[in-house]
Amino acid sequence: MQDKCSFCGKARNKVNLLIAGTDGFICDECASQAHDIVQEEIKNKSNLNLEHIEVKKPIEIKEFLDQYVIGQDSAKKHLAVAVYNHYKRLLHKGNEEDVEIEKSNIIMVGRTGTGKTLLARSIAKMLHIPFTIVDATVLTEAGYVGEDIESILTRLLQAADYDVEAAEKGIVFIDELDKIARKGDNPSITRDVSGEGVQQGLLKLLEGSVVNVPPQGGRKHPDQKMIPVNTKNILFVCGGAFDGIEKKIAARMNSMVVGFNAIQSTEKIDRSDFLQYIAPQDLKSFGLIPEIIGRLPVLTYLEPLDRTALRNILTEPKNAIIRQYIKLFELDGVKLKFNEDVYEYIVDKAIEFSLGARGLRSICEMIMTDLMFEVPSQNKKSITVTKAYAEEKLSKIHSHKLRA
Repeated sequence: MQDKCSFCGKARNKVNLLIAGTDGFICDECASQAHDIVQEEIKNKSNLNLEHIEVKKPIEIKEFLDQYVIGQDSAKKHLAVAVYNHYKRLLHKGNEEDVEIEKSNIIMVGRTGTGKTLLARSIAKMLHIPFTIVDATVLTEAGYVGEDIESILTRLLQAADYDVEAAEKGIVFIDELDKIARKGDNPSITRDVSGEGVQQGLLKLLEGSVVNVPPQGGRKHPDQKMIPVNTKNILFVCGGAFDGIEKKIAARMNSMVVGFNAIQSTEKIDRSDFLQYIAPQDLKSFGLIPEIIGRLPVLTYLEPLDRTALRNILTEPKNAIIRQYIKLFELDGVKLKFNEDVYEYIVDKAIEFSLGARGLRSICEMIMTDLMFEVPSQNKKSITVTKAYAEEKLSKIHSHKLRA
């Protein structure tokens, strides 16, 4: 008796391929159809149905972020509240006479390596709605070399698998917002196409309007059909280092201190961390246009990382740098250990370089590169990194740089 497909009944000689199972067969045509059905079912189940999603409370969101990001309680609270309120807005089905809840876009200001992008990536892990991170440095006005502002929504569409309804309820994190600051207060003959021009283009996205989005990106596919996306319910979270804004804050605070209590007032100012006093007018003096600032009503800052925070970042979070190295060596069957004084040495160097958490990674790479190069070819079962070894590796790096 000739083998045949258990689904369509076609014999082996009538099909291209017959796949054998434990109690029957399936042909290539039925397998292909089954794959399409499964994909369609998965898509239907993954469609954004917020009513069946358990929305985490702000405290729970912050507790989740605590697993990945050390410190920064103020920024975490603002982010947790904004995300929670965003879910509530999406679930809110008010009538025309009801109060309309507007979205609260956020701007986070903090020095490099304090955790702005990490906060965004961490919160993306727990969200049930489309989320994308875009870099503002590549954006230019329409018609100039670079990416159009609409490409931000193209990324969100891709994250939503081109489900427009889901994308219209997503969250966008715009990184390096400070790089599109106005290049100067004086009007110039040349256009500021990557500065103020981009800010003007972002206004319609942040405010909430219907934007025609190229599904495959901007100018490489000029004949593509545009997809209209309404940004009214898209939450925008922006981040930037705003390097040098401390001078603007200091100038404003000094100018405000007037009168008999001037000396007492200045004594209360923590001059080591001016960012905690940041206000919208400081963003304006830095180069953001007032319209953009008005559409980013929630302003929060990230504290500079102190010694304790840097030490904890090395080992405490779920994706801690040291844990990553231990896992890498574990995949080769090697048990990696670090002496406690190595951690203190790495933190000392990170403070010396003033690069925040990113500095920790750079220093660890300098120390670990030779080990990662040599160990896979050796039969060692365990390795312990000592302070002397770390000092030796860093001293070699510095001596090479000095010779160069």
